[in-house]
Amino acid sequence: MSYPQYPEQVYHREEGEASAVFRTAGTPPELGTAGGDAIHYLATKESTRGEYGLYRVEMSAHAGGPKPHFHKAMSESFFILDGTVRVFDGKDWVDAEKGDFLFVPQGGLHAFRNDSDAPAEMLMIFAPGAPREAYFEGLAALADASDEERTEFFVRHDSFFVE
Repeated sequence: MSYPQYPEQVYHREEGEASAVFRTAGTPPELGTAGGDAIHYLATKESTRGEYGLYRVEMSAHAGGPKPHFHKAMSESFFILDGTVRVFDGKDWVDAEKGDFLFVPQGGLHAFRNDSDAPAEMLMIFAPGAPREAYFEGLAALADASDEERTEFFVRHDSFFVE
């Protein structure tokens, strides 16, 4: 009988350990304001030892989002928790609703925004993990940045825009 291959073992002790991290639903977001535009850092590159990053994104009605872009070093996935998020899958804009999922491999064009009259919420997953907190936190400073500074910021954060 053939068994599926698992990744290489990284934990080598014979007994398990208490190392899980629990986060309550009521934990305030790290960026923004709960109930508005906010990002919750559920699992970061640091906390997952580089395996992935998981973020809960709250978007107010008619919240903007990034234009079509791609990443060279990481995949990105979207899982809609509530509301309707308009996602670009590289070919078409699609209204993704609660329970819908979009996986974008490295190099895949994608974008998202909330065009609806209601708030929306989704999970974003980056794999392998990347320091996306610095990206999210640095976006506000781009309003006063030069074109050269903007370009450098996006390249440093593995974001290559096509529009």
